[in-house]
Amino acid sequence: MPAGAEAAALLLRAASKRFGHGASAVQALQDVHADVPAGSITGLFGPDGAGKTTLLRLAAALLQPDAGQVLVLGHDTATHSASIPARIGYMPQRFGLYDELTVQENLRLYADLQGLPEAQRGPRFAELLRLTALGPFGRRLAGALSGGMRQKLGLACVLLRQPELLLLDEPTVGVDPISRRELWDIIRDMRGRGSSVLVSTAYLDEAQWCDHILLLQQGRLLAQGTPASFLDPLRGRCHLVRSAGLGRRALQLRLQQRAGVVDAQLHGEDVRVVVEAEVAPRQTGEDWLPREPLFEDAFVVSLRAGVAAAQPRPLPAAQPRQPSQAAGGTQAPTVIEVRSLRRSFGDFVAVKDIDFEVRQGEVFGLLGANGAGKSTTFRMLCGLLRPSAGSLRVAGADMRHASVDARARIGYVAQRFALYANLSVAQNLEFFASAYGLRGMPRRQRLQWAMEEFDLAAVARTGAAELAQGYRQRLALACALMHQPQVLFLDEPTSGVDPLARREFWQRINGLAEQGVTVLVTTHFMDEAEYCDRLVLMSLGEILASGSPREVRARARSPLQPDPDMSDAFVSLVQAHEAVLRRQA
Repeated sequence: MPAGAEAAALLLRAASKRFGHGASAVQALQDVHADVPAGSITGLFGPDGAGKTTLLRLAAALLQPDAGQVLVLGHDTATHSASIPARIGYMPQRFGLYDELTVQENLRLYADLQGLPEAQRGPRFAELLRLTALGPFGRRLAGALSGGMRQKLGLACVLLRQPELLLLDEPTVGVDPISRRELWDIIRDMRGRGSSVLVSTAYLDEAQWCDHILLLQQGRLLAQGTPASFLDPLRGRCHLVRSAGLGRRALQLRLQQRAGVVDAQLHGEDVRVVVEAEVAPRQTGEDWLPREPLFEDAFVVSLRAGVAAAQPRPLPAAQPRQPSQAAGGTQAPTVIEVRSLRRSFGDFVAVKDIDFEVRQGEVFGLLGANGAGKSTTFRMLCGLLRPSAGSLRVAGADMRHASVDARARIGYVAQRFALYANLSVAQNLEFFASAYGLRGMPRRQRLQWAMEEFDLAAVARTGAAELAQGYRQRLALACALMHQPQVLFLDEPTSGVDPLARREFWQRINGLAEQGVTVLVTTHFMDEAEYCDRLVLMSLGEILASGSPREVRARARSPLQPDPDMSDAFVSLVQAHEAVLRRQA
């Protein structure tokens, strides 16, 4: 047994895994040395394609490494793979719930599959239903549960036998901040009961709930250690910067180009900056406020150490802004107007008479918990769903009657990028150019623009399905902008991409907004809400808060929470709203 095996729930020693052969082969993991301490919560962080799922499947003894060694609970998976499953719990990204069965029936089915003795089932079911807060929903069909409730039911099925090692593959993906916190409460409870936990996630803020961290990028382990080991080197190097003489986007661009600045991102009306040394490279007229480091800061510093990331150029746009139409300015014309908007599905009212407007050149956020009506509102705005009542105008068109005409003025980037997987990059661009009616010289010019502006020439003949996530995002945005739309809709546009690709993406969006394109975005990344000029927060079909990020955060300020971040504000405001409704019921 290798040294340290007794103190570790999982050990990987020079573990490598490759899929496929020849030119199409993918090196999923390369020479990974990693430890998961016993009795801890270890977070496995990295974007899509980093190797997180492959590592978890090796830990579950579902795969064997091509080289190196994997030890689970002290046993080599190469020689003891048959005995390992009974001692672990593994929840993949798409856990196999049976939608036509109730919550209780799913639990009974998985109890049968795991051989849980009949005498233990009643007490264990009751305990898990209490832990997951699913007790009142025992007779509800799994297919009728919200996304967060489905994840909690899947986790309950995995926990029927108390596992010594719990392996979770992105259990919080696609769920709102409230559901994420509830899932983490369950994970922490499992640690308290003696389980070791390895959980993968794309949400970097979840590092705050981990005891130990593994950082993966492109199949290699960048770093591992405690959260403090990542954050301590950055203390004294993180700041919020504001300038009375510059708008926040102009200030961000200036700071990005300044020597000594590692990272500069919008944070409400300010810019959050990470610098190389504790002496900040400030200039006259700037106000620098110290801030505590975040795990995302550490991740970005690690990535930038190994990646020479070229800064993308600001994008040209269809409607150059006039000087009097500054982003979010009072003179900017209204581009999206929503009045008494309502949508019903039978007796269920998903959106309840909401009102808001978006001006030219704004980046506008639409936030809400699962089931809040956010997605329904978004689909109506895009012309994909007809309103039941109210008025809805986008780029001058009444979406109740002229949605087809309006779509010519709209660009749309879907959550999983609506690309044609069997077409190459060039073929996707050509298809969308044709779909938007581009012909002749304008068509050739836009195709050339897309290739140059998004640096796609090197992958022009590559199939869309074979692209890395960052390139898929670039291609999706290029296709959405092919016809130079006035309005750009973004539905969870950065899900699964690494922090550097997210920064490149948002720099492009900021460039579009500066040129007068109106952007409406939905996201579960609460830090991205800080990039918005204004936003609305929805709950149970209603708007419960609106304004700038700073104004929304101020709504949640309290003696116990004097300086809430956007995630804190989201949870606080939504829970308070739901509590009022329960008292009124």
